Amino acid sequence: MDLDLRQLRYFVTLAEELHFGRAAAKLFITQPALSKQIRKLEDHVGSPLLERDSRHVALTARGHQVLADAREMIALATRIRRGSNDSDVVRIAHIFELQTSRTVADAFTAAHPSVRIVERSLDSIRQLEALLARRLDVAILRVTQAMTAQHPTGWRFRRLRLEPMFLVGRPADPPRPQASLYERPVEVFADGPESGLYNAHGEYLTTFERQTDLSLHWLGNPGTFGHCLAALKRATEPAHVLEFESYALKYAAAGIPIHRPLEVQPYYPWSIAWRDEPPAEPVANFLEIAEQTAHDRHWRLPSSRLASPWLPPEPKQ
Repeated sequence: MDLDLRQLRYFVTLAEELHFGRAAAKLFITQPALSKQIRKLEDHVGSPLLERDSRHVALTARGHQVLADAREMIALATRIRRGSNDSDVVRIAHIFELQTSRTVADAFTAAHPSVRIVERSLDSIRQLEALLARRLDVAILRVTQAMTAQHPTGWRFRRLRLEPMFLVGRPADPPRPQASLYERPVEVFADGPESGLYNAHGEYLTTFERQTDLSLHWLGNPGTFGHCLAALKRATEPAHVLEFESYALKYAAAGIPIHRPLEVQPYYPWSIAWRDEPPAEPVANFLEIAEQTAHDRHWRLPSSRLASPWLPPEPKQ
């Protein structure tokens, strides 16, 4: 009889919680999906593992036996797959100096100081590729419709943050809370569709460009904030740079005015993604910290009432 490790992990979590709703939330799956997998496991072992009614869930005698064996099998599989020295590691990636992933990583380290975070720098598309190839444990990225079409299975994601975009002026511009998207050329530090380096950020900008009837000026991607700041200071013609809040606040700290867009407020949708399997404990804890951080910081809510929010089409899970 071949046992499914995923079903065993589901069963262990349910046995620890003794509540289908809480176990499903901890596993980041739906309650019906959890029930279905538990029923399959019971069919495999040939006897009920749980006693359940509308008020409580309890292990049967056979359930207690399977629970002990399941824990041993999962521990062995984890050691084989990851190596005993990597059991307290979470592998993530950052996209340049944007703050969403770093904010979550800081919160996770504060809550779980014994777990080591291994960090890389990858754009959204490469993060997904690394996640599916098991080179990352968690991805914080922009999910596109092309990603879900190309990789319809093997991973899950959920919205983590709506990061507002700002218009960054020139150093000599006067401060003001808002500026029109149409009063000056709008520049973007990004690689355009014909560059060969076009990515999820570029696709977001192209969609925004088409839906707002703008004609963006693509400046290429210098990468770090320092390079972007130097390029902006070298500029001589009036223009606005459309930037993430992560960078816009740094421009403001350097004395350069930033403005909310007047006509619509664009938001960049960040998601957190993980493989479609029961996560190891450090990864599950990272997902929980990310959820709590998003809740505490109101990341999923529009941060401005000055203009109507703009978002690209939602990808299908």
